[in-house]
Amino acid sequence: MKLKLLLLVIVILVFAAPVYAQAGGTAAPSGNWLASGIGLGIAVGLAGMGQGKVAAAACEGIARNPGARDGVQLAMIFGLAFIESLVLFIWVMLFLRAS
Repeated sequence: MKLKLLLLVIVILVFAAPVYAQAGGTAAPSGNWLASGIGLGIAVGLAGMGQGKVAAAACEGIARNPGARDGVQLAMIFGLAFIESLVLFIWVMLFLRAS
């Protein structure tokens, strides 16, 4: 099974490589603010939903076992920081693509 999956990945990568080729001497097209803005909106909306789920799960975990408050709170803060960092990466990509 793993060998079949590996071969499938290799075949996909071999056939997908020419798609990313760029003709010589042409500049990359300028970004599209509308598409980037929609992408940012989707990313922020889904990150907000994820943060809500993280906070709800942490509150439920603390309510079920108050003795594990410190560990649950630390995991929650790390989870929220990672989710927020993804939104910030998308925000940076918005400006890199649109400029």
